[in-house]
Amino acid sequence: MAPLILVTGANGYIASRVVPRLLQAGYRVRVLAREPLRLAGRSWLPSVEVVEGSTRDAASLNQALQGVDTAYYLIHNMASGRGYVEVEKESARRFAAAAEQAGLKHIIYLGGLADPKAPNLAPHMRSRIETGEILRRGRVPVTEFRAGVIVGAGSISFEMIRFLTECFPIMPGPTWLRNQSQPIAAANVIDYLMAGLQRPQARGGIYEMGGPDRMPYADTMLRYAQFRGLKRWLFMLPGIPISIMARFVDWLTPVPFPIATALVGGLQSDSIVLVDSARRMFPEINPISYAVALQTAMQDLLPERLERVWEGFGRDVVKTKHEGFLIDYRRLEVQASPSAVYANLIHVGGRDGWPYANWLWRLRGWIDRLFSPHDAPKNLQRGDNPRGSGEASDSAHRGIAIGERVDYYRVEALEPGTLIRLHSELHAPGEGWMEWNVRPAAQGAILTQTAFFAPRGLAGFAYWLLLSPLHQLVFRGLIRAIKRRSEAG
Repeated sequence: MAPLILVTGANGYIASRVVPRLLQAGYRVRVLAREPLRLAGRSWLPSVEVVEGSTRDAASLNQALQGVDTAYYLIHNMASGRGYVEVEKESARRFAAAAEQAGLKHIIYLGGLADPKAPNLAPHMRSRIETGEILRRGRVPVTEFRAGVIVGAGSISFEMIRFLTECFPIMPGPTWLRNQSQPIAAANVIDYLMAGLQRPQARGGIYEMGGPDRMPYADTMLRYAQFRGLKRWLFMLPGIPISIMARFVDWLTPVPFPIATALVGGLQSDSIVLVDSARRMFPEINPISYAVALQTAMQDLLPERLERVWEGFGRDVVKTKHEGFLIDYRRLEVQASPSAVYANLIHVGGRDGWPYANWLWRLRGWIDRLFSPHDAPKNLQRGDNPRGSGEASDSAHRGIAIGERVDYYRVEALEPGTLIRLHSELHAPGEGWMEWNVRPAAQGAILTQTAFFAPRGLAGFAYWLLLSPLHQLVFRGLIRAIKRRSEAG
């Protein structure tokens, strides 16, 4: 039987990337999560065993460690706010003791990249290093990896870079932004974590991970701006309080204030590789450049690439920022069969009109054509041929097909009876999608409606913000109208 691997911090970014790699490699996987319901949007959830709990709960921790060969310690407590450093230390002590008692063979820990001797080392970075030291005091061998800025869609450090750079044409920042960093691609971090599992001779070592490019923190944003074709100017101001910067991060990015406070404070020291032990121990891993890492992260700026984490929030309406998107998600129970709901979805828009505020949808298309008459779609009816031409055909009765036009949307994805996703062809400072998903429920069906918008620059965020009151009205009315039509047969 394949070894059983425990992944802690299952709701976190790195854990969500490690789990599918472990499954792909043939391991059995168990995850420890404080809030298992938040895993609902993870594609790998049906393939793993889930234990609800945390390192603070001895019973759940012991349950999670039973029969485990190796555990990934991917826990941090920055979201706890003030006092999180002591919480992290105590968490590591409890885990090390429980792992020893359970007979664990190996712990793999991901910590922070910094010089432990730096005089101005931030509390966040010091706690990451001290956590590794506490784990190593136990009898279970520990392989510790250290990383700084991780470049990948969903990484909190990358999302800070992405959202702040997109929003600010002129960016003030602390003088700490001159400190050096060595960003590493998320894919390479996972490569190292997997290699640590498969290489026994690496146990007991500390491995500092970094990409081939060394740059000031400021350049991580300026190079992102260059990649996106955005003109950005950054200037340094001494004495900017960490709390003020963290408030801006909390407001503009998906990173909440307590975590932003810790991460911004971490900029006070360099985050670079001082000992090249990772390259020597794992020569088969060739870290990719920052430019390639950016390109790879931006290729994930598509709805089908997202982990639907908001589905685990347990709410019927969610407005969130996630992996470069601004998202409006809504869910309703419908007292009708899934097929009846889907039958209404395939007739949304086009000749049949929109079931709610149809005049607004038409007006938006008309405005688009007015200002961009040469680029706008010539035909605003459902379908290009033959339906768009007004000719009757069998396809007009079957619904829609991939690539077909629905007003100013293009059908991008279609799973008959289950899913429809439309890609907007409107002229806007960003890209938009509208998606509906239908699944069976005890009393009929669950209908979800998700609007995705990937803003480009400050104009994109302003566009979404200014239209938010209208979106609130139209999106809410649209899903309710589909529900009414479906229940009315």
